[in-house]
Amino acid sequence: MELVIIGLLGGLITGISPCILPVLPVIFLTGGAQSARFDGGSDAAPASRRRPYLVIAGLVTSFTLVTLLGSLALGALGLPQDVLRWAGIAVLVLIGVGLLVPRFEQLLEKPFQRLARRSEVRNGGSGYGVGLALGTVFVPCAGPVLAAIIVAGSTGRIDAGTVVLTVSFALGVAIPLLFFALAGRGLVERIRAFRRRERGLRIAAGVAMLALAVGLVFNAPQALQRLVPDYTAGVQRELTDNPEARRALDLGGLVTDENRELDQCTNGAPELESCGTAPSIRGIEAWLNTPGGGALDLADLRGQVVLIDFWAYSCINCQRSIPHVVAWDDAYRDAGLQVIGIHSPEYAFEKDAANVAAGARDFGITYPVALDNSLATWTNYRNRYWPAHYLIDAEGTVRHIAFGEGNYAATEKLIRQLLEDADPAVTLPGVTDVDDDTPETGSRTRETFLGSSKDVNFGGERPYRAGVGEYELPERQPADSFALDGRWRIETQYATPAGGAGGGIRLLFRAQEVRMVLAGEGEVRVRLDGGEERAVEVSGTPRSYGVVSGADGGDHELEVEVSPGVEVYSFTFG
Repeated sequence: MELVIIGLLGGLITGISPCILPVLPVIFLTGGAQSARFDGGSDAAPASRRRPYLVIAGLVTSFTLVTLLGSLALGALGLPQDVLRWAGIAVLVLIGVGLLVPRFEQLLEKPFQRLARRSEVRNGGSGYGVGLALGTVFVPCAGPVLAAIIVAGSTGRIDAGTVVLTVSFALGVAIPLLFFALAGRGLVERIRAFRRRERGLRIAAGVAMLALAVGLVFNAPQALQRLVPDYTAGVQRELTDNPEARRALDLGGLVTDENRELDQCTNGAPELESCGTAPSIRGIEAWLNTPGGGALDLADLRGQVVLIDFWAYSCINCQRSIPHVVAWDDAYRDAGLQVIGIHSPEYAFEKDAANVAAGARDFGITYPVALDNSLATWTNYRNRYWPAHYLIDAEGTVRHIAFGEGNYAATEKLIRQLLEDADPAVTLPGVTDVDDDTPETGSRTRETFLGSSKDVNFGGERPYRAGVGEYELPERQPADSFALDGRWRIETQYATPAGGAGGGIRLLFRAQEVRMVLAGEGEVRVRLDGGEERAVEVSGTPRSYGVVSGADGGDHELEVEVSPGVEVYSFTFG
């Protein structure tokens, strides 16, 4: 049941993400508009009312099978890993031409004349074939839930739990798409101008399908998606960034002696940490941009600073991150930085070496790239995000990790620091000047948790870990973050002062209203932007307390003094 809930929620979030945009016109026209009831004679016969459901069913079926079994099946048959994608594009072209040219459509239908009518791929048919084609080319944003499915499918670790997770994820994605298709049908039926335009809608559907096929050939949907903020990335991360979800999903592979210490690293920490010896690069099928295609071994790179970048060439988030990595390589290669791209494919077609090489050329990548087609290095690092950066010092120790987009200035600062540590006499160039195009995810600060399982908003200088520790406020604190002051005990779900004098919190936020989820016995005293202090009495089990109201929605600072005995779970914003 836990996997079903995680899968459904992950799918629902993905189903409203920007990655869905390229297929929406086809869903709207072929699944929605073509199932509308039209006025007119026999030439305008109503299409199947089940068509929206069957288009989405076809997409769910093919997406599930391709994601779980496509890579294994193609490998067993000795076929290229992108054959299913090209087959799907070819089917889209055939159906699109058939919608434009009725005689060609009749030729397409001839092989199915002896089958049931529901097998036909025409306007009055079920649309299941359209859905099957869409499912082979459908490439949603890869959040942690999809990452777990892809890793299981690529490594052959498919069990009942994996199937349940995959089906529930696909169904979650299907719900928003089905809603959109039904909305398209309702719109066409309600607007009088459409009621005698069945032929026009067929032509529009054919054009949309051909446009999608051509766009897929030239990777146009990816260019579009790079321009649209991925407003669901943070929500996806919140869904799975806790020990229970990670254990259920088995994200990132098994814990071994080689990778055990990586869990000590804080995601996006502003200062260097020590997270153990870097796990080895293993299971690589081929190397790009190395002399003679030779392999690199981290043990041979001691004395150099190494940046490991996990990426995939069709990953939208990676495409926005790569310019920063390329710039770091150009700026610091001669100063002792070795960048290694670990290309860990999200989808079967990304295993094709020629496709990866073309993607690397398009992005200006000249540093070594390892084709991690079996995800052996991915699992050895227990990685769970595209992109992900692991910064390794000259002694071979992981000193910094950063998951997802952003955090570029902090990562570059730490690169420079490690280069100077490795060679105090080194002369470094100026910092790189690449615009941070990480999309804004909203106009207000997102929900901020103080438990150790959800510490992505922590802006202090020391690592934020479970247990008792001394904290102090940093001189410079990132926006939309909190920092602690004093002695605190950090539990999985909450934080509470561990010293007799209580503890302090500094919160930087954007919102009009702030509420705190608190429990225990005592009080919190709050001061907004240095103004008047007020007290909030706390008593009982966890519930929400209002601490700020009527702010202007801009940037603000909230100082909070928490008495002993009070448990602080989270800040929420309105």
